[in-house]
Amino acid sequence: MPGCDTQTVSNESAIDVSVPPSGPGCVECTAAGGWWFHLRRCATCGHVGCCDSSPSQHARRHASETGHRVVRSYEPGEDWFWDYQAEGYYDGPELAPPNHRPLDQPVPGPEGRVPRDWERLLH
Repeated sequence: MPGCDTQTVSNESAIDVSVPPSGPGCVECTAAGGWWFHLRRCATCGHVGCCDSSPSQHARRHASETGHRVVRSYEPGEDWFWDYQAEGYYDGPELAPPNHRPLDQPVPGPEGRVPRDWERLLH
């Protein structure tokens, strides 16, 4: 992430470059009819979850439940990694495409499910 000190992820087993993302949006929010602010992609299994600012924080929950500690931003123009265990940004390898949510998907998203007072609901 620009302006942040980064390190290289030392636990390479936390990243599988061959696994594609699970889909265009947060798996759990999509299933429950919810919405998200930004998206994060698990670097181990490809699970796409919503960020810590989103109401449900599914990416962090996935990391906690599975032990998959490293995520990559799933937003266009962002290529940073975050390690939930170390609570820090990292440089990481190129992952299997696609590398971001669909460009026509709004932020927050998905279209049609974001409440009018969404900013009040962020963490």
